[in-house]
Amino acid sequence: MLDYKQLQTLAAVLEEESFDKAARKLHVTQSAISQRLRQLEEQIGKVLVIRTNPPQATDAGQLLLKHYRQVMLLQVELDQSLTKQAVNNYTQIAIGLNADSLATWFLDAVTPLLERNKILLDLKVEDQDQTHHLLRSGQVAGCISSSNSAMQGCNCIPLGVMPYRCIASPAYIKKYFPSGITKKGFTQAPVAEFSNKDELQNRYLSRFFDLKPNDYPKHRIPSTESFLQLIVQGHACGMVPDQQSEMLIDTGKIVDMTPGRYIAVPLYWHVWGLNSDMYRKLTSALAMTAKQRLDPFNIHQDALN
Repeated sequence: MLDYKQLQTLAAVLEEESFDKAARKLHVTQSAISQRLRQLEEQIGKVLVIRTNPPQATDAGQLLLKHYRQVMLLQVELDQSLTKQAVNNYTQIAIGLNADSLATWFLDAVTPLLERNKILLDLKVEDQDQTHHLLRSGQVAGCISSSNSAMQGCNCIPLGVMPYRCIASPAYIKKYFPSGITKKGFTQAPVAEFSNKDELQNRYLSRFFDLKPNDYPKHRIPSTESFLQLIVQGHACGMVPDQQSEMLIDTGKIVDMTPGRYIAVPLYWHVWGLNSDMYRKLTSALAMTAKQRLDPFNIHQDALN
């Protein structure tokens, strides 16, 4: 029989990424944290946490973390059903998503839930090609991903498409592409990327200009707002979704460098397949807002293939 106080300790260490912070969160000493975790590992017969900085869950640790989060969610909903009233404590929901969804439509989707329910969000931002591993490892209960491959025990719901176009300011194009948008021009023109996991500009330049990732200079800007600002100021070009760029294009501050050439990124909502009223509400809210704010799949069919 698992000791849920020990599982709570495991979750705190991994969520806070520190034994000391976990101790403060649970109002116990750091030695108590270490003792509980050691006892749990002895019971399971496996190492659950690699003592690095920050601590990392092993495969077994990830499974137990996922189990604990699922049980805690169902416990909260059971308490609500039995008492017929909301519990005093907040329910924390960990979600993995890409920065552009967070910047454009995600908060609008969850605002009604936050207003009506005692929910705390724990958002983990990764590239849309990378969020799947957060769900697989148990770090999140749901994720927005570009993959349509449903993991075991999870549901996959299509949301829509974010079209990304390579945009730049007129001044940038005049400086680096005076004779038109060419492969040679890109070898000298700075390109913005969000992080080392951001593959959008690599895919775009490979597909349309036969360029490899190291064939052109890059700025790395891990901030959606600053990423766009750098482009508007003329210091780089970059891949920006229509949901962010359309108004700026209309005002002439930026232009689509290659009209008709773009990368279509499909988005799917992956979530634990629990009989949870809260997750049903969350899924419904995301699907409804995505239908309003994202493009339907059928209008980008050629770009998705």
